[in-house]
Order: sequence, then C-alpha cells, then structure tokens
Amino acid sequence: MHNLHIVTLAIIAANIIVSLKGFKDFSFFEKYKFNIGGVQRGEKIRLLSSGFLHADMIHLFLNMYVLYMFSNIVISSLGVLSFLLIYGASLLAGSLLSFQFNKNNYHYSAVGASGAVMGIVYSAILLYPDMGLIVLIIPMPAWVFGILFLFYSIYGMKTKTGNIGHDAHFGGAIAGYVLTIIFAPFIMDDNLWIVVLLAIPIAVLFALKRSGKL
Repeated sequence: MHNLHIVTLAIIAANIIVSLKGFKDFSFFEKYKFNIGGVQRGEKIRLLSSGFLHADMIHLFLNMYVLYMFSNIVISSLGVLSFLLIYGASLLAGSLLSFQFNKNNYHYSAVGASGAVMGIVYSAILLYPDMGLIVLIIPMPAWVFGILFLFYSIYGMKTKTGNIGHDAHFGGAIAGYVLTIIFAPFIMDDNLWIVVLLAIPIAVLFALKRSGKL
C-alpha cells in the first residue's frame, strides 16, 4: 500500500461523507443527484454534487479504490493543483457529456465519481502509458486498456449496456486527456503515438454523434 496524499484523503473523505448522507436521506439524494430535468430547471449544482453521491457501498468503494490506485501517479508527476484541476474538470465534463447525450430524457439520473476518477486514470495513462495493468485477470499495458475502455464506452453509450454512466466515463476521460497534455506538453515529444492512438476513439465518438448514429 502506498501513502496517500492529504488531498486524495480529503476527496475520499468528502465522497464517503456525502454518500453516507445520501444513503440515509432520500430527499438529500434526490436533491443533489444528476438529473436532466433538475439541470434544465436551473439546478446546476447537480452537475457537481452528483459526483460525491453513490448508489451503494460497492459503487463508492470501487470508485475510491481506483482513485487510490492512480492519484499518487498524477500528483507526483503534475503537482497537487493540476491534480485538483483534472479531478474537478473531469467531474464536470462527465456531467456535461451526460447532459448532452441524454438531454431529451427528462427523467435520466446518475450519481458517482466515475467521471472524475476516469479523468485521473487517463491522466496517469498518458504519463505512464507502459505501466502494467491487470483487467479481468488479463495483463496489458495501460495505453491498451485506455483505448479498449473508450471503445467499450462508445459501445455502452450506443446500446445502453448495463446501469452504467458510460457517457460520464467518456467525458471524464476526455478532460483528463486534454488537461494532461496542457499540463505536461513533454508527452507530445515522449509519447506522441500514444497521444494519437488515444485520440482515435474520441474522434470516433464525435463523428458518430455528428452523423446521428449515437
């Protein structure tokens, strides 16, 4: 186990406190979850507050575990401020992409830190594309996981697979991708081919959206 930075601990604590409140208080949960109708009524706070609520303990644990695994990579490479900016921007980008893709579904709702966490994951992938990951017992380089996950997210968005916010994951990943390039432009020299490969599924997503196929 590695030592967590105080900022990561604070984010995890905030997620736990708000989520536990939501588990016990239905009206609180309903007031602050992401909901298309609520956002359209002007309740913009839902775009951010929903990122600290979770559906259940397993959902909360998985998001915080992934954050625990990848946060130190980003903090040690880019610094605390950049980490916070990536986390916050990815949370917001995930909600905004969810809104864009579901704006005609007035009752669509979602909760979870997945968008923010995926932004941190993709930042770490850009910084260390060759680090080894084990996904469903299959070992693979981080950059391979990144590409496969984005294409899986496109598939999930198109087929509405499972009760998963694929669009929030994708929005968070885009924010993490873009901001990491801005904060660490050296990766364009060190790993340009990785940057280009990870951009392919992003380009595919927007091409599908533009053509009306998504």
